[in-house]
Amino acid sequence: MNFTSLSERTPALEIAGLHKRFDRPAVNGFDLAVRAGEFYALLGPNGAGKTTILRMVAGLLRPDAGAIRIFGVDALADPVAAKQVVAWVSDEPMIYDKLTPFEYLEFVAGLWGVDAAAAAARARDLIDWLGLTGHAHERCEGFSKGMRQKVALAGALVHDPKLIVLDEPLTGLDAGSARQVKEVLRARVRAGGAVVMTTHILEVAERMADRIGVIAAGRLIAHGTLEELRERAGSGQASLEDAFLALVAEEAAA
Repeated sequence: MNFTSLSERTPALEIAGLHKRFDRPAVNGFDLAVRAGEFYALLGPNGAGKTTILRMVAGLLRPDAGAIRIFGVDALADPVAAKQVVAWVSDEPMIYDKLTPFEYLEFVAGLWGVDAAAAAARARDLIDWLGLTGHAHERCEGFSKGMRQKVALAGALVHDPKLIVLDEPLTGLDAGSARQVKEVLRARVRAGGAVVMTTHILEVAERMADRIGVIAAGRLIAHGTLEELRERAGSGQASLEDAFLALVAEEAAA
């Protein structure tokens, strides 16, 4: 689907004043804006709040305070409408082992109320797009993690979401699988959707992201293009890794 007909003035994702506490504050006044047609990477040390933030965006957790709007939909006031335009993919793919990829995609599409003929066509396109054609009618129980992750991604995309939210989606994938997943994500961005992804693989963020946000202690401490982050971190920070480590150290020392 081409999303360019959506208003360019409507952000893909707006987060304001987001808070979530467990035994301690996990997210502490988090703000973010992501544009339609943008690939946005969220980086942060372990425990910074990245996964908690994405789970709230996906509607899997309810924040203690704050606001989330997804392509203009108030995700807290109308969670069903918000979920209809969002895809969620975690680092641990959860699929039904006794189903084949084609059966799984038809099942997920049915849950979303997608017309059966449209669901079958989308399933075939996604299976082909992700290089699963030769395994489309094999049970998923024998699949490698990379293949399972691709099936999970296809399931997340089968209802044609506008915003794709991914938590460490490339962890454990071989080079070929990772390339296929990255190509699918970039194609969705080119069509006018948006991708928000957490990753510990800084080279992936450096190559793929249009903008990058750095999180520490549940707050966004820096964001911008790679060049803007380099400038913020100071002279001599040539790579994203250098800039990231300098920004996190600066925040810890503050």
